Amino acid sequence: MAREGDDRLAELLEQLLRVTALQVAADKSMTERARLLKTVGLDNQTIAKVLNTSSAVIRTLTANLNRAARSSGVRVRVRRRRRARRGDG
Repeated sequence: MAREGDDRLAELLEQLLRVTALQVAADKSMTERARLLKTVGLDNQTIAKVLNTSSAVIRTLTANLNRAARSSGVRVRVRRRRRARRGDG
């Protein structure tokens, strides 16, 4: 009995998420909607469900956004391991 209630609650929350996401980004393009949903922390599969598309499409859109950010001068800092000095070993 409790399991059925949990499933129903999850279904209602998912519907609420979809409606809210559509209201927020109703006049935006698919790319902009994906970006907005990504910035609030949703994963690609959830974004795909909300936007009624595949996670592969969302992955491509968000990868293009990351590439555009890098080419526009936004620096992506990569931490590299230091090499051990000779004789430290």
